[in-house]
Amino acid sequence: MSDLPKLIDAELTVENRIATLTFKRHDVRNALTGTNLIDDIINTIDWVNKAADKVNVLIMTGEGSAFSAGGNVKDMKERAGDFAGDVEECQTRYRQGIQRIPLAMNKCEVPIIAAVNGPAIGAGFDLANMADIRIASSKAKFGETFVNLGIIPGDGGAYFLQRLIGYQKAAELTFTGRVIDAAEAKEIGVVLDVVEPDQLLARAGELAGEMAKKPPQALRFTKRLMKMGQRMELPDFLDLCACFQGICHNSDEHMEAVEKMLELMKK
Repeated sequence: MSDLPKLIDAELTVENRIATLTFKRHDVRNALTGTNLIDDIINTIDWVNKAADKVNVLIMTGEGSAFSAGGNVKDMKERAGDFAGDVEECQTRYRQGIQRIPLAMNKCEVPIIAAVNGPAIGAGFDLANMADIRIASSKAKFGETFVNLGIIPGDGGAYFLQRLIGYQKAAELTFTGRVIDAAEAKEIGVVLDVVEPDQLLARAGELAGEMAKKPPQALRFTKRLMKMGQRMELPDFLDLCACFQGICHNSDEHMEAVEKMLELMKK
């Protein structure tokens, strides 16, 4: 596909309306800082949002042994890169750097599946939690480990984790910095499913394939409603639902879907 965004540290492929973004900085365990992965993620989501005629689902995964190690600890030690400067400079670097990821992920108009191939630590864990669904390899590990380094989840992790698994469990993981394995992650609701490493992309692709077959406009509207439903009052939310539904009922894809359903009912 010739119009794909130009990425530096990641690769984007599209097949059967499924876009797959693979982080390709295994040399630094796919760290988000000190690489071009932040920009690659932002540029991919921006492209996906505009590619309604090409993409229904986005899968994110890592190449190599890790999904993402999050922040580059060596840069932290040297007070370099994204961690350089005084308080004001550091604040600006966060706002103009890694904090662009949660804002972009929250505005992504298609479902995002994180296929977590290995450790997702710190900001890497938070990135996975920003996805709609997580499928984990049995080799995956997860940790909200910021407190272990004497810092806080500066990428917004404290916002996402408690909404995913509830305040009490999120507090335990965040205040202790404990790393959990894939089995515990499934038990507490971090991940939907755990599979063997060689089955990870197949399982994520199977789930993505079910979504990719759905009418594109309805799927994107539904994703927007799922996100908006987290922050809107019910009367306002219902008004928005009525507006979106009016658009859907007057769309060609709705009529095509109805015709298919009627044909299936005849069988």
